[in-house]
Amino acid sequence: MEGLNGLVVLLAGALGLVTGIGATLAFRFSERVQRTVPPRPEPELDEGLVRVLAVLRSAAVVLDDEDRVVRASPPAFLLGVVRDGAVAHAAVRDLIADVRRTGLIRDEELELPRGPLGRGTVMLQVRVAQVGPGRLLVLAEDRTQARRLEAIRRDFVVNVSHELKTPVGALSLLAETVQDAADDPATVRRFAGRMIGEAQRLSDLVHEILELSRLQVAGALNDLVVVDVDAVVAESVDRARTGATAKQMTFTVGGETGARVTGDPTMLVQAVRNLLDNAVRYSPAGTSVGVGVRTRDGLVEIAVVDQGVGISAEEQDRVFERFYRVDPARSRETGGTGLGLSIVKHVAADHGGDVQVWSQPGRGSTFTLRLPAAAPESAPGAGTADPAGTDPSTLIPTAPEA
Repeated sequence: MEGLNGLVVLLAGALGLVTGIGATLAFRFSERVQRTVPPRPEPELDEGLVRVLAVLRSAAVVLDDEDRVVRASPPAFLLGVVRDGAVAHAAVRDLIADVRRTGLIRDEELELPRGPLGRGTVMLQVRVAQVGPGRLLVLAEDRTQARRLEAIRRDFVVNVSHELKTPVGALSLLAETVQDAADDPATVRRFAGRMIGEAQRLSDLVHEILELSRLQVAGALNDLVVVDVDAVVAESVDRARTGATAKQMTFTVGGETGARVTGDPTMLVQAVRNLLDNAVRYSPAGTSVGVGVRTRDGLVEIAVVDQGVGISAEEQDRVFERFYRVDPARSRETGGTGLGLSIVKHVAADHGGDVQVWSQPGRGSTFTLRLPAAAPESAPGAGTADPAGTDPSTLIPTAPEA
């Protein structure tokens, strides 16, 4: 009997061991099966939608039913709409939630941070709509540049209105004064002279506003020709000589001769003449204005050097803004419109060049118009030194090293 009981216990233990081994093997087999079975794939996007997204210039983001990013175009990352695999901005996520709730298309213009740091912003026109079961499409178009241009145009209109009202108002007051002083010939002559000055200022302002507006139109350059820089400088100096003579000022021209550029000679003459007029306007009487030309690294540099009061470092970045004046009181006294350097900047840009300024208070200023040189075959003799001219190093100074 005892032998039978022992046998039963032995069989029970063996059965338990087999059962345990079987359970372990079953668990491991199940685990292996789970590892080899791929996760359930996300439903693929419609082929037509994928093609449309590929050609869109706007930032495009497709979201699944859990608002996870399924697909995003490169502009979406560049504009910061998608960051770290998710929609970055709370304002855009609010639009997404509203579309989920209502099923309606939402279209908003949002000013959003350009990145996680700093105060830079980007203006985006954001549109969110459903494109399938649980799927949402977010489109974002960058409107930052358009809004900036609108602001510039708005400010321009305001400034023009203000600038035009000043001489018009002065003419009105002067006319009333002349009318009241009709029996006093000396007073009439004095105020009539001031009226002529205000009328000239008004004429100059209108002319420069029209010229600046023309330059801002795309394709302002029509008939491009190879332009002799020596001729441009000579004509500019000749036109600016009247104002210089009135202040007992002289022009000194030197540097290289024979340089040539491709462009519009009339516009180039106006740009150089504006630099000369500016130098005369802000320089003391009896001083000299230097004009130097040199070719370096494929660029023709026309530098205008004055002995004026100079410009502080804080104001140098603003002198090319429309209607900006370093010294408003002096500009009113000398008849400056605040548009001359803006015109120079636009002419330079239209010719593929730029204009730079070096200045220190009390040491005068140097404005350098830089333009691409014409092809060598179009410019024979370019870069030859003028033996009778002034050393160009004295006409085109560079900023001293810090």
